[in-house]
Parts: sequence; structure tokens; C-alpha cells
Amino acid sequence: MPTMSQTESLDQDPVFQLKGSMLAITVLELARNDLEGLDRQLAAKVAQAPNFFSNAPLVLALDKLPASEGAVDLPGLMRVCRQHGLRTLAIRANRIEDIAAAIAVDLPVLPPSGARERPLDPQEGEVRKKPEKPAEPTVKPTRIITSPVRGGQQIYAQGGDLVVISSVSPGAELLADGNIHVYGPMRGRALAGVKGDTKARIFCQQLSAELVSIAGQYKVSEDLRRDPLWGSGVQVSLSGDVLNITRL
Repeated sequence: MPTMSQTESLDQDPVFQLKGSMLAITVLELARNDLEGLDRQLAAKVAQAPNFFSNAPLVLALDKLPASEGAVDLPGLMRVCRQHGLRTLAIRANRIEDIAAAIAVDLPVLPPSGARERPLDPQEGEVRKKPEKPAEPTVKPTRIITSPVRGGQQIYAQGGDLVVISSVSPGAELLADGNIHVYGPMRGRALAGVKGDTKARIFCQQLSAELVSIAGQYKVSEDLRRDPLWGSGVQVSLSGDVLNITRL
């Protein structure tokens, strides 16, 4: 499974940095809004390790772009990455224009880096109030799809599970913050626990997938075809950083 342990610069004034995330999904962190420079530098990077970039899951990190940079051509950026073998799963952003561009192409938006850390900064002499009981987490209902999911479609169940009561064609992508259930042949890509839920699982009646992933750990079809349960009804779970495939 591909990993990247440290940031690598491509030249003295890089357009981007590639970083290995905690979820073993590659993060491309843009430093400048320069698609031509990105294309040139990615080509050089791919030439060094072409197998690493073959259909690699990718998060585009736009939250470090300077405020002075103009709006990012997100579809163009995704095309450049795809040309070099990188499949964009989500973006990390804080600028309104970047978030709006992601929504326009139905691409999940992750919180900016460090957004979950909110240090307190009480004013000197201010009396601290008793902390209120935290609100109960909101559980969104399961998203149910009853028609076939065709190649090129991407379906995302935010905050819950995704259930597909039909077949999933090659080139289709299923994403869920929770579990994924496919009651039919699963020939596309299934990514469960996309926000880091290591307890998420994937269930399908016929495993013929291009890729399965839980919390960023993934296996591609080349690995899956070697599994004795290829083509069978299975469940996929995560133990540490290892995906386990067992019979339903």
C-alpha cells in the first residue's frame, strides 16, 4: 500500500507539496494557484514513481492558499490530477469560492487542517462560565438508492450510511461517512468511513470492485482479484491498517 512519510519539494519554489495523511490517502496541498506549474511538477514526480500514482485516492488541500490568490479552477485542477493518475475524493478548503466550486461538482468538502482544534483564549479577569453539556451528535438518516449506479456517477452519504438496492457499474463511486451496503454486483469504487470512522464496514452481494476503502485504507482490483472471495458476498472491515474481507 503506498505511503509517503515526509513532504517532498520538487524545486526551490514548489507549486505544491505532497503529504501522506493519517488515513493513508495522499494529500496534495497547493501553495500557489498555478495549474501549468502543477502539471509540469506532477509529471516530474510521476516519472520518479509511476506505480505510486496509479489511481491513487487524493484529497486536494486548498486551505493553505494565500488570500491574494484568485479563484481556483477546480474542474481544471481535478483534470490535471487525473491525467497523472490521481483520483480526487474530496477537497479541504475554507474559502467560500472553493467550497462553492466543490458543491457545484458534487465533491465532498473536508474541514481545513486543524479545524477540529479550537483552543480557548479567555480574556484576563473574565469569569469562566460553567461549560454547558455538549449537544448530542446529529445522526443523519441512511441514504437509500434504488436504481442502478452507472459509471461516472458519484453518490455520497454525508453523516450516515449508504444503501444501494441495485448494481454498481465500473467507474461509479460510492462514498459514505458510515457503512456502505450494496445489494447487487459491486463493480465500482466503495469508500466507507471517509471522515475517519474506522468502525465503518462495506457489505456487498458480489465483490467485483475497482477499489474498496475504509477510513483511507484501501485495496484496488489487482489485490481484490487475488482474494478467494472475489465475486462472492462479503463484508469488508478494518483492523489496524489492514482491510479484512470475510464471507457474509
